[in-house]
Amino acid sequence: MSAPERIPALSLPPAELLARGGLTVRGRIPEASNAALYCTVALDGQEAACVYKPVAGERPLWDFPDGNLARREVAAYEVSEATGWGLVPPTVLREGPYGEGMCQLWIEQPDEPEPGSELLALVDPANPGPGWKEIGLAEVGEGRTALLVHADDARLRRLAVLDAVINNADRKGGHLLRGPGGELYGIDHGVTFHTEDKLRTLLWGWAGEPLPPEAVEALRGLSAALADDGPLTGRLAPLITAAELDATRARIAALLESGTHPQPGGEWPALPWPPI
Repeated sequence: MSAPERIPALSLPPAELLARGGLTVRGRIPEASNAALYCTVALDGQEAACVYKPVAGERPLWDFPDGNLARREVAAYEVSEATGWGLVPPTVLREGPYGEGMCQLWIEQPDEPEPGSELLALVDPANPGPGWKEIGLAEVGEGRTALLVHADDARLRRLAVLDAVINNADRKGGHLLRGPGGELYGIDHGVTFHTEDKLRTLLWGWAGEPLPPEAVEALRGLSAALADDGPLTGRLAPLITAAELDATRARIAALLESGTHPQPGGEWPALPWPPI
C-alpha cells in the first residue's frame, strides 16, 4: 500500500462525501486485527482518503456478541459529535465493495512529531516532571522500570470523558492521532458500548479528580439528547441494542452524580494490551 496523500480541503461535508462517494480500495492496512482497507472516496470532483472496515472482515468476539463492530464505531462518532468536541473522525455506515461496513475519514500523521507534542512518554519514576499524568510502571529491559505517563492535555481529558461514556475497552496509545490543525482524534472504537463495565484505557491520569466544567456541560447535553425522543437516541438506536443504549444513559448519569473521572473497577484489566 502506498503512503496516503494529504487530504485536500473539502467543500462537501466529510460525512456526506463518505456516505455518497464512490469508494475505491487502494490497499490493506496490515496492522489491523480485523479487515481494514485504505480507500479513496470521490463525489462531485471531491476526493479524500478513508478507511473502510467491512463487517464481513470482522473476527467474532466472545464478549461482544450483539451487533457488529462497524456499527459501534459509527455510534462512537455520533456520541463524539453530540458533545461538540469532534474527537472522532467523520465516520459513516455504508455499502462498499465487500458489503456493509464503516467508512472513516483518514487522518494523515506527520512523519515526526513536533518537539513537545508527545502525548505518551516513559520517564524517570522518581521525577516525572511537570505536565504529565501517571499511568503506571513499565518494564523497559534488563530489570529496569520506567514510569509510563500521558500528557496533562485538555484534549486528552475530553477523550477520557468520551471513553467513559462509550465504555471503551481498548484505548491504546496507537489510537491517538493528531490532526493537521492541532486537533486530537481517537480511532478504533469497535469494542465499545458494552452493558458491563469494560473501560480499559491509558488515560487514567485524572482518575478520581473532579470533572472540569466543560465536561459536566457536555454530559448534561448528552443526557438531554438521549431522552426517549432525543436526537441522539434516534441516531444510536439502529447502531446498538436497547440495553446498550440504557447502559450509556446510566454511565452518563453516574458521571454526573459523582462529578469525578471514573477509577479502575478492579473486575476488568484497567490497561489495554499491548498499551501502544
